[in-house]
Amino acid sequence: MVHRLWPDPCPLDDEALTAAYAVSDRAGTHLRMNFVTSVDGAVEVGGFSAGLFSHGLPRDADLKVFGLLRMLCDALLVGAGTLRHEGYQALRLDRARRSWRRAHGLAEYPTLVVVSSALDLMASNPALAEAPVRPIVLTHAAAPADRRAALEPVADVLTLGDGAVDLAAGVERLAERGLRHLLSEGGPHLFGALSAAGLVDEVDLTVSPLLAGPGADRIIAGAGHPPARFALRHILADDHGTLLLRYTRP
Repeated sequence: MVHRLWPDPCPLDDEALTAAYAVSDRAGTHLRMNFVTSVDGAVEVGGFSAGLFSHGLPRDADLKVFGLLRMLCDALLVGAGTLRHEGYQALRLDRARRSWRRAHGLAEYPTLVVVSSALDLMASNPALAEAPVRPIVLTHAAAPADRRAALEPVADVLTLGDGAVDLAAGVERLAERGLRHLLSEGGPHLFGALSAAGLVDEVDLTVSPLLAGPGADRIIAGAGHPPARFALRHILADDHGTLLLRYTRP
């Protein structure tokens, strides 16, 4: 069971949990980050984010919100390195979530959007080749032409910027395609680049009740940029000590 601790403490059923993460204005653009961290700030244990729920810690609440956020988005934005390392599969939803999307005027499946400078992706990758909706790859003009050509049979490859991916232009291009509500699952360098560009509207952070110890990276990486203040919208928890925090721009 997921409980709201603040504001208005109460247990949340599936409908109430969905309402807790709803974005009121679906006409505008909205980019939310979803990450999990340990109590001491690690982004992974043993090289994978799933390791943060090792040692017998249940992950039910985190996975429920993970699936819910995918249900609510128009597109899932992920860096190519994270796609490869975490072993992403085709972006599919169960029948109940597809039904919810249709009932709320959304496409049956969200669109997978991969950010890649080097285009170091195989066209045979299941996340691309088996996707129920044609994926989109965001890259730049200096990316290798042969890799671009190899990906074009399975994805729309959009060129944004000269020597680096222009993420602000990418968000605009996606909005032109009707993909206004974006969910990013990382990785840390993509989070850093989106944050530096001022594109992050929301951060949904799961805190696993685990001390990972020194050595692990943080959820954000890349060049420094001025701090940006966010407002806490809710604090949720499960019966095992996992916290689920939602922050948005004030």
